[in-house]
This record gives sequence, structure tokens and C-alpha cells, in this order.
Amino acid sequence: MGLLTGKTALITGAARGIGKAIALRFAAEGANIAFTDLAVNEETQAEIAALGVQAKSYASNAADFAETEEIVKQVKEDFGAIDILVNNAGITKDGLMLRMTEQQWDAVIGVNLKSAFNFIHAVVPVMMRQRGGSIINMASVVGVHGNAGQANYAASKAGMIALAKSIAQEMGPKGIRANAIAPGFIETAMTAALPEAVREEWKKKIPLRRGGTPEDVADVALFLASDLSSYVSGQVIQIDGGMNM
Repeated sequence: MGLLTGKTALITGAARGIGKAIALRFAAEGANIAFTDLAVNEETQAEIAALGVQAKSYASNAADFAETEEIVKQVKEDFGAIDILVNNAGITKDGLMLRMTEQQWDAVIGVNLKSAFNFIHAVVPVMMRQRGGSIINMASVVGVHGNAGQANYAASKAGMIALAKSIAQEMGPKGIRANAIAPGFIETAMTAALPEAVREEWKKKIPLRRGGTPEDVADVALFLASDLSSYVSGQVIQIDGGMNM
């Protein structure tokens, strides 16, 4: 028996990177996986299903409220329940404030923050009827500490933290927990594209002297999704190797 046997998890933006790592980790612990991305990804779906669980990929514009309602309705019909929601969908459109366009701001807030509202709004009624559930918002250390050149991204991630705390207060009496994860420097395709000198300078600021892995994040997500954290709600866990204390 795995930690999530019999549970169904809905993970947004999970075709690759951190989202995919979370999906695979949950599946290894017995969870059935519904995951979204801009397009159906049969390759990731097959990887998850190979672990012996039910898996289905859905094409979704997470920033679209009406579309999200339909996706959640379909997931409920396909899987019968939604026990875990991971709001992982996200983009970056960096730039200094004086040069940032309205489109850059709106796009990041829409995909990162509004999508979390959309999915929580649609999933909470399902979890209320089930008398329980775990919601995990994938934030960032820049949502806690800010970052020059990322005002839009930082604001969206700070919003996801506040959203998780608010939902934890509202839905706690219904047995629904909500928490946020704030990753730091994680080794992904996005950070791999940075110049080596930049990567090495960043690592010098980290007490553990290395970047994190998607699997490091997935392990913490597993903790928050499972009954191991049954009395943990409204919290922000930074996964940053001690970079920000």
C-alpha cells in the first residue's frame, strides 16, 4: 500500500518538469493521476500509467475560468473523485518594471494566479462533498522575498501563497487543507539554459551548495498530499537548500 493508494490527484502543467516529477511520485505511491497542459501529452500519460495507476492527460488553458470548470467536471466523471489538487501551471515573462508591458503582467498573473483560483473554485465543491482534500499551490521563493526583474512573477507567486492561506482558513472546517511550496533554484530545463557562470554564482549563495531537483520538490508535495501532513495547513515550505532563512 502506497501513501496515496486509492486517491486521485489533479495536477496542472504536469507534462514536464516539476509537475511531471510530482505526477510520477504520486503515481509511485498509488495515486491515480489527472494532469493538464496546453496540449494532451500521451507520452507522459503512458509513463504515469506504466506505474500501474489510472492516468489521463487533458488539454487546458488554465487561465480560462469556463474551460477549467469543464475540465474539472470531466476529471470527476473519469476518475470519480478528486482528493488532491496541485496548482503547478506557470510561466515567466521577466523584465524590469519600467520596461514591463501590460501584456507581460496580465499573461503571468493569468496563467500563474488566476489559474489557481479557477481550479480551486471548481475543485472545492467536490472536496466538500468528500469531506476532505489537500490543495497545494506551487509558489516560489521570489513570492516570499521578491526579485528584481520579476515583479509580475513574484506578485503572482505571493498571491498563490496568500490564496493557500485563505483557503486553509475557509475550508479547514470542511476537512480541506491548503498549503504552498516555494522552490528556490531547481535544476530544470529553464535553469539549464542559464549561463554556467550565473548558475555557479547562484549555487554559492545556497548553504547546501547545489541546486534542487524536481524530485526534491515532488517529495515535499507527497508529504503535503498524504496523511503524513494531516495536521498541516496554511503553511509555506521553502525548498531552497537554505538559501533564504
